[in-house]
Amino acid sequence: MRADDDQALVTAILTLRDEAAFRTLFRRHSPSLYALARRLMGGSTADADDAVQETWIRACRRFASFRWDSALKTWLAAILVNRCRELRRHVVANRESPPSCEPKVAPADDDLRVDLERAIADLPDGYRNVLVLHDVEGYTHEDIARLLDIDAGTSKSQLWRARRALRVALSTERTDGTRAAYGERP
Repeated sequence: MRADDDQALVTAILTLRDEAAFRTLFRRHSPSLYALARRLMGGSTADADDAVQETWIRACRRFASFRWDSALKTWLAAILVNRCRELRRHVVANRESPPSCEPKVAPADDDLRVDLERAIADLPDGYRNVLVLHDVEGYTHEDIARLLDIDAGTSKSQLWRARRALRVALSTERTDGTRAAYGERP
């Protein structure tokens, strides 16, 4: 029903320029787009805001050409992923700090969620993209392959490497010098 509802809203936007229909779509999809953007941009709220705003601008320009081969949420996520890539490339190409001046959230020793968010933000872009899309957003490897323009096998291997990197990042050193998984009692 939701896909049909999304399609009806997009039709209303295209044919009637219905602002209420756009607001409904925006409220429905923006929270998940923003959460995805924040994770893909390493926690930067300013970059996430920019990515979501640009996603909606691009989507509105392209609604007429959307073929409904996938869910609107998947299509919007693909636009968002591409925008996040562009933002990261811009930062690297200009060797400047990201547009956001915000520092990354400092982890609290007893807060797994903050540690996890920091560890995800510190992953290389490819690993972070696949991990967030698969483990957080629930996309399949085939969906991720289409979204990121990579092979499904590459998605699988990057997910494996990302999980391994997270395990290392979240491990703690015991007093006897051995390593323990995060959360394991010494």
